[in-house]
Amino acid sequence: MRTTFTLAVTLVLVTLLGTSLACVGYHAKPGTTEPAEAAPSMSPTASTAPAAEETMTETAPAAQAPSATPATPDDNPLLQEWTGPYNGVPAFDRMDLADLEPAFEAAMAENLAELDAIANDPEPPTFENTIVAMERAGDTLGRVFPYYAIWSSNLSSPELRQIQGRIAPKLAEFRSKIVQNQKLFERVAAVHNSDEVASLRPDQQRLVQLAYDEFARNGATLDGAAKERYAAINQRLAELYTQFANNVLADEEGYVLYLDASQLGGLPESFVQAAAAAAEERGHAGQYAVTNTRSSMDPFLTYSDERALREKVWRTYYNRGDNGDEHDNNALITEILKLRDERVELLGYDNYAQWRLEDRMAKTPERAMELMEAVWPAALARVDEEVADMQATSSFTRASEAFHTASISSRARSGVLAMRSSRRHWAKLSYPRSPTRSSRSFKISVIRALLSCSSPLSPRL
Repeated sequence: MRTTFTLAVTLVLVTLLGTSLACVGYHAKPGTTEPAEAAPSMSPTASTAPAAEETMTETAPAAQAPSATPATPDDNPLLQEWTGPYNGVPAFDRMDLADLEPAFEAAMAENLAELDAIANDPEPPTFENTIVAMERAGDTLGRVFPYYAIWSSNLSSPELRQIQGRIAPKLAEFRSKIVQNQKLFERVAAVHNSDEVASLRPDQQRLVQLAYDEFARNGATLDGAAKERYAAINQRLAELYTQFANNVLADEEGYVLYLDASQLGGLPESFVQAAAAAAEERGHAGQYAVTNTRSSMDPFLTYSDERALREKVWRTYYNRGDNGDEHDNNALITEILKLRDERVELLGYDNYAQWRLEDRMAKTPERAMELMEAVWPAALARVDEEVADMQATSSFTRASEAFHTASISSRARSGVLAMRSSRRHWAKLSYPRSPTRSSRSFKISVIRALLSCSSPLSPRL
């Protein structure tokens, strides 16, 4: 059975639209890069900024410890051009965490120098000597980011998180220097407003518009105190995004459920073997570890016969960053939303959603809601069909909790449709149609649940 197929469709819509609910704090964009609204780097590769959001992949063993003497920019492997097949590949065999911070500092300085040269070009601004030149700048910085992405997503360690805390504000300051480079913006604006644009190909015209918008939508048109405040907000948000991500990652690493052989009912042998290996790695030989990651949680919720343990695993995962301890993200979320609102107000927008959706498909929050409303009747009809399938083969009810839905729907697929699926969604299917609960409030609650499937309120979106 297609488990909550149409709820997944709604999630896709929320993601594609950038979500009109951004104005009330629900943001849905997943991915693994720097928040999309951050001030731009003018390098086509450097735009893949470091992940400021939580990762859903299982954490690998700690990265190599930094060496005692950090490498200099001249012999830093992270800065060197890629060699080998496929027109060159990163030097993964030589990557050293000690090289990361100096590599970023050297690459950012080089990128700023390249852009300063463009800004001070004595020739009149043209598409070629301004827009294209900006696109070609930042190659070195672009080579550093893939290493950073691998460390932050798959090789995270306490040492890396300390480096992230230092790098994030530096990257924010770097981007602010670019977007607040008045000479550079004036050249971009001159090209944008020139007659030359009419003679360009459509893709080139689009590139000019994107370059202009990256400046105009990120504070380049501001003056004086407003421009300084905008840069300060960006720097603080970079710090908050990094702290948010590291808190989630800390909860992923810090919570592990250990099982004994009597608690393995329903679990496939492949999962049991992996759980045994994970437990042994953590010094619990003879037991079985369910780690606090999606790759461990998903199959456990689907196949385990232990109802109470399914609930415990589900709650532990979705409470990442929400445990009232040193890694709690609630205060960070509040500050992030306030700063986002203040930042777009400086640009003249009523709310964050207006700014976020302006260059997206929907364009406005109102249009985004219209699109969601249009698919809602069909979505509810499909949910009814799928719930009926589950009710026919199990004790499932509309009040069944999220941590049981995966297991029930798996059994329904086997018994009714005999259909395999690689993805399952855990949104709670509790929606009594009564006069006391409006359809709009139910829609909001389902979207809430859907967003929680991809992140615990990801700050990136």
